[in-house]
Amino acid sequence: MKSLPLIDLIIVIAYLVGMVAVGIYFSRKNTSADQFTKASGKIPGWAIGISIYATFLSSNTFLGVPGKAFGSNWNSFVFSLSMPLAAWFATKYFIPFYRGTGEVSAYTHLEHRFGPWARTYAVACFLLTQLARMGSIFFGIALSLQALTGYPMSTIMIVVGICIVLYTVMGGMEAVIWTEVVQGVIKTIGAFVILYLVVSGLDGGVSKIIDMGVAEDKFSLGTFAPDFVQSSFWVILFYGFFMNLNNFGMDQNYVQRYHTTGSVKEAASSIWLCVYLYLPVSLIFFVLGTCLYAYYQSNPELLQVIKMTAAAERLPGGTPEAIRQLAATLTPADYGDKVMPNFMVTKVPVGLLGLIIAAIMSAAMSTISSGMNASATVFSVDIYQRYIKSDLSEKQSMRLLYIATTGFGLLGMVTGIAMIGVKSVLDIWWLLSGIFAGGMLGLFLLGIISKNTKNTEALTATIIGVLVIVWMTFSPKLSGEYAYLRNPLHQNMIMVVGTLSIFLIGILLTKIKGKGKTLPDEAQEVVGHS
Repeated sequence: MKSLPLIDLIIVIAYLVGMVAVGIYFSRKNTSADQFTKASGKIPGWAIGISIYATFLSSNTFLGVPGKAFGSNWNSFVFSLSMPLAAWFATKYFIPFYRGTGEVSAYTHLEHRFGPWARTYAVACFLLTQLARMGSIFFGIALSLQALTGYPMSTIMIVVGICIVLYTVMGGMEAVIWTEVVQGVIKTIGAFVILYLVVSGLDGGVSKIIDMGVAEDKFSLGTFAPDFVQSSFWVILFYGFFMNLNNFGMDQNYVQRYHTTGSVKEAASSIWLCVYLYLPVSLIFFVLGTCLYAYYQSNPELLQVIKMTAAAERLPGGTPEAIRQLAATLTPADYGDKVMPNFMVTKVPVGLLGLIIAAIMSAAMSTISSGMNASATVFSVDIYQRYIKSDLSEKQSMRLLYIATTGFGLLGMVTGIAMIGVKSVLDIWWLLSGIFAGGMLGLFLLGIISKNTKNTEALTATIIGVLVIVWMTFSPKLSGEYAYLRNPLHQNMIMVVGTLSIFLIGILLTKIKGKGKTLPDEAQEVVGHS
């Protein structure tokens, strides 16, 4: 971090050291797998709520949301608006269910319901989703810190990743939760600081931002027409509802936290605290994106620097003239993710810059550490103890959790490095999570709601649903004589259609099988009467 002023460098180092120190402090308590994965059920509900909020408020939100608002409008905010309904379902049905089972894994009950294949499929989907999430967040933090330090993105991911692995492995779930409480506060303060600096640095202030936002339709939530081809209000609302339902109901990151509180009531209150915090704060990030748009439109010389930087990355080794020509063709959506890092480099004063960097790092670290712990728990319970060795001693269980946590942290880094060069952090995360989560949620809802659905119907419905998801994901690449086979819907509908395909087909097959079983008795009754 050679380009950072000394005071900012000290702040960043102090933050990293502090996070590792938290892990060391809580490492003394980690004498059992129950403590490592569930903190022995002794965390207060308010702390869980803030930790869940911090997990939602990742670097994808910190960088991706302002980038989306800069490049388009507030359409993606509809995702946040869907949270209360998903939270209601979670607190009414999911939390009592999980607390009743007592299982630390969210997927163990699927084996009891449908057989080993269901549990294995859900675990595979979850782990792939976590790798996509951790990779996109590693990428997001590296994108920002590269602009501040000049170091390669891969180097930044490795350095930050090592710190995350250290405090997550040593401290377990309790360290993850309490560091997320601190990180939630830091990243919220950081967002308000940047917002203040943008507004105060723009001639005309709030009134100019509003005028420009209205003129450019920046405050739009998307068309309210029943349009599922483009990113309409309804597409994001349905996607957000199913995605948040998956988060609250099927994601091990959240389900595991339900077991760290003392009661169902505390677990439910933590979900609502997360919603009450995330809704207004996520709106702040959309406001920030619109403010940045107004700021850079009023400072075209600064905007040109961003466009040239984006063009140079798209055209490595290109001549200055070729880069200038490419820069002239770029739209705000093409360089939205670079706007906030540029503002931080050029406009955030010394001292505050270190705080902002710590906020971005905390946004990444909270979600990654949570994902590492949850992935290690699932691997230990649903894979290793299920298929390899079930009778582990306490010492063996702890060693397995340490190794698995480290392994998933390293895999997350590798995934992040592989994402270097993507156009939008938020877009790539939404696409990947929709693909992996759709089938998992559909199977889960089928098992919870349809009590009569058995193994055969569930397996058939899942196979069909996965085929639908694969078709919707990859068919847009078809061309020529096969172009008519393309998926006509928006990519965010993959999650929605995939979930409903498995659920509704499972229900239909169950009803058909049920009718088939009653036909012989009915036939005999008719024969008897005749």
